Amino acid sequence: MKLIANGRIWIETEEGPFLGYGRIELLQKINELGSLKKAATEMKISYRQAWDFVDQMNKRTANPLVILERGGKGGGGAVLTKEGEKAIQLFNDLNTSFQRFLAEAISGMNKNK
Repeated sequence: MKLIANGRIWIETEEGPFLGYGRIELLQKINELGSLKKAATEMKISYRQAWDFVDQMNKRTANPLVILERGGKGGGGAVLTKEGEKAIQLFNDLNTSFQRFLAEAISGMNKNK
């Protein structure tokens, strides 16, 4: 029997969750689509849930990750900031290191069988 290690990471602040797989996907969709509503629709989550995630992330960092532009006649929008881009890169780098660690750890266990 070959063992497989699985794991997920998330980053928290003292106030609670900050970044995880779903929030990173949301940031990426906002960057791609330029709209919180479109990002939420594509992810199959409610606009309210997406808005709450963005609000929580923005409140838990010194600089906002997303700038939301209020809707209206021309419609609103959402823009990922440089801080948002850095957050995605940080999470992806950390996740890559974590997955590498898991693979190396389980490889050693499989060899010792």
